Amino acid sequence: MSPDNEIVSLIPALRAFARTFYRDPSDADDLVQETLTKALAKIHQFAEGTSMKSWLFTIMRNTFYTRIRLANREAPGAADDAAARPAIDATQEWSARRHEIAMALSRLSDQQREVLVLIGVLGMSYDEAADICGCAMGTIKSRLNRARLRLLEELGETSSRSTVERAQVHPVASMFSSGKMG
Repeated sequence: MSPDNEIVSLIPALRAFARTFYRDPSDADDLVQETLTKALAKIHQFAEGTSMKSWLFTIMRNTFYTRIRLANREAPGAADDAAARPAIDATQEWSARRHEIAMALSRLSDQQREVLVLIGVLGMSYDEAADICGCAMGTIKSRLNRARLRLLEELGETSSRSTVERAQVHPVASMFSSGKMG
């Protein structure tokens, strides 16, 4: 089979591979087209007896990563584009919430606050926290569980899920779901 015919027979595989890089079919097709253009321009560099599929996939992968590097380097006007900036809650609301959390943390016992900070904030393992606190891992797990429950109680939350859900709701979207607008 001639190299040109082999390239044509591999287009479906190239499309499938391109979809691993892009979900949008048109972006994936653009990547296939660019890959084919580069491959045909450099067909004289293809080594006879090697895998055409591997050669084309390598070109596609390199093309994709080059696109990403260029897009990250050249993001035109992204810093000045007001539409690209995420909407955020007012600074005073975040400040008030931070103060509320700090006060709730201060009302925890020293042991609970220590374990919560070691594991929840500093990201230490249970073993590391147990060594630091000089107690068994089971004690650390128990203190952490009690600290989490107590913190939720202090914050007036009914479950940890409600705190996470509130944090994940986009501020603008939250206005519509809470009945404040619309």
